Amino acid sequence: MSAARLATGGSAIDRSRPIRFSFDGASVDGFAGDTIASALLANDIAVVGRSFKYHRPRGIWGAGVEEPNALVDIGGPQASPNTRATTEPARDGLVAKSVNAMPNALSDRNAFLDRFARFIPAAFY
Repeated sequence: MSAARLATGGSAIDRSRPIRFSFDGASVDGFAGDTIASALLANDIAVVGRSFKYHRPRGIWGAGVEEPNALVDIGGPQASPNTRATTEPARDGLVAKSVNAMPNALSDRNAFLDRFARFIPAAFY
């Protein structure tokens, strides 16, 4: 885990129970009580998805249900699409994947669409 984790505080986190899950195929370390978002931020993972239209990088903006960007797909037997990373508890063995990105949020194949944004008029999706 990186130095981004605060040494004190975080009363919901049990630092005596480490967990590990995967995000976009990469292993992420956290603690019991972490949300997916807090564990990602503690591991210096800032880009968690891409915008729908131009595939611009999106990071974690809020801390609760108001979060517009940090949506992840949860895989496995309890699969759930478009889950808010800020409210979903991180669990050992969880498999999370960024949305609107292929193959992952950092190296999205469709990121080139952002270069054409100035030629496309503003519009609703």
